[in-house]
Order: sequence, then C-alpha cells, then structure tokens
Amino acid sequence: MLKKIQAKYAILLIAVIITLIPLYLMATMAFRHGKDIFTGNYLFPPLNPTFGNFKVVFESAPFFVYLLNTIIVVLGILAMQLVLIIPAAYFFARIKFKFSGILFMLYVIQIMLPLEALIVPNYQIIKRFGLINTRLAMMLPFIASGYGTFLLRQTFKQIPQSLEDSAIIDGCGHFRFIWHVLLPLSKPTLVTFSLISVATHWNDYLWPLIITDTERVRTLTIGLGMFVQQESGADWGVLMAATFFITLPIIMLFLILQRTFLKSFMTSGIKG
Repeated sequence: MLKKIQAKYAILLIAVIITLIPLYLMATMAFRHGKDIFTGNYLFPPLNPTFGNFKVVFESAPFFVYLLNTIIVVLGILAMQLVLIIPAAYFFARIKFKFSGILFMLYVIQIMLPLEALIVPNYQIIKRFGLINTRLAMMLPFIASGYGTFLLRQTFKQIPQSLEDSAIIDGCGHFRFIWHVLLPLSKPTLVTFSLISVATHWNDYLWPLIITDTERVRTLTIGLGMFVQQESGADWGVLMAATFFITLPIIMLFLILQRTFLKSFMTSGIKG
C-alpha cells in the first residue's frame, strides 16, 4: 500500500516538473541577453540577468494601455456573465416547469459550438450596431455562458429543498434566497468559474484581433503578436519578456485563489 502511494506521488511530482518546465524556460529567457539564449546553457539561470528585454517591450508598444484594455474587457465579461448565469442557473435548478430539461439542453448547447463557427455572424452583428473598435465589441459574444450556467445549476441543485422551504416560510423571496442563501453556499463554484472565465478571456487572441485594428482598444495578446511578426524574425528574449508580463497576473491570481478553486472540485458533485 505504501509503495502504491509513493508511486502516485512520484508520478504527480514528474507531472508537476514537466508542467513547470515551460514556465521556467520562459522566466529564464526573459532575463537573458538575446545572444545568450541559444548558447546551450539556457536550462540554467542567467549569470548576468538583464531587464533590457522588458525595457524593449514597454518602449515598442503601449503595453500599459493594452493591460488596461484587457482588465476592462475581462472584468466586464465576467460581471455580465455573473448577472446572467446566476438567475438562469436558479431558474433551471429550482423552478419546475414543462420541458425544462429540453430548454436547458438548448441553452447550454453553445458549449459545443467553437468560437470559430460564430465569428462571421458575430462580426456582422457587431458591425451593424457600429461597435467595431470598441471594448464592448470584445465582450458581447461571451456574456451568456452556457458552461457557467451548467456549473452553477449543478451547485444550486445540491442545496436541500428543505432550506428553501424554510426560507419561504420566513418570508424570503426568490432574490433574497439567491443573495443570502444560494450565493454564499456556492462561493467555491463562483470563484472557480470566475477564474476560468478570466483566464480564458485574458488569453483570447482571435476575436480581439478580428474586431479591432487600433491600439487604443487592443489587448495584451495582440501586443504580444507584434513581437512574433517582425520581418527580421522573433527576438526570443523580448518575446519571452512580453509573455512573462502577460502570464504573471494569471499565475498570481490562481495562487491567491487556489484553495477555493480546488475546494469546488473536492466538495461539489454532478447531480442530475
């Protein structure tokens, strides 16, 4: 039994090391002089670390403007998603009506639709409303999250019906029950969905690239692409510095919220 446990931990340790290698290489290359990147000793920390790559990044593009745009877009999407998925999840989980199962499946079917399949109709709608080159244009296609609704619905269904009955007897309406009972009990799920949503849209590249063509509203990932498409080829030190700058906030966010994030997977189950 002990050997099996040790073997599992050994496998997990190997998986962690493999996962961390790209992050380690990114960090070391970001602080390495360009001429030293492919000298053969890139697996070791640089002997003479430099911040020159970061200086080039911030001088070559308005990265703080991109950062502000990214934060506004990501938090805007998350706020609108929460406003929509919370009542939708409550509706499908706690209110019984005819054909609720069919309607729910139609609602969450968007999970199976890739963004690429909806780019043309989404672009036409955004253009018709005159929202090209706006932050709102980057938010609108993502505000109704089928995945978030599904995740939160499953959590709401686990709340005992007796708790809701007691709240109703005490004069608690639907909105008060959601706000004072369901949401506090669903905090791990809300944090998990928020983290997934933020990470997904923080790293989104295709839609912002299509819907914007001005630096005023572009996001970090578009700025990162500038260092790949240079005529002389990519400057890997500068590229890794830009990638490090973009990746660090998400890593820090996960480290801060990891306990709540993991708790949602350990304490929640899927209930039909």
